Amino acid sequence: MKDLVEIIAKSLVDHPEQIAVTETEEEDIVKVELTVAPEDMGKVIGKQGRIAKSIRTVVKAAASKGDKKVIVDIK
Repeated sequence: MKDLVEIIAKSLVDHPEQIAVTETEEEDIVKVELTVAPEDMGKVIGKQGRIAKSIRTVVKAAASKGDKKVIVDIK
């Protein structure tokens, strides 16, 4: 999941070198944290959070093969 989020985020921002993605796993939950440059935050979140919601939807669809819940947190 980490690679998927990183690829999507790098295609959206102006400063792809400042992207950091971390993945932590606890029992049935996988938490993916995406950190971007402050000036790119609007591009990743989008109007009314539409892009962020789309990223979460794609990641959940990719994770549907497993039995774990995936949470994407944007910072």
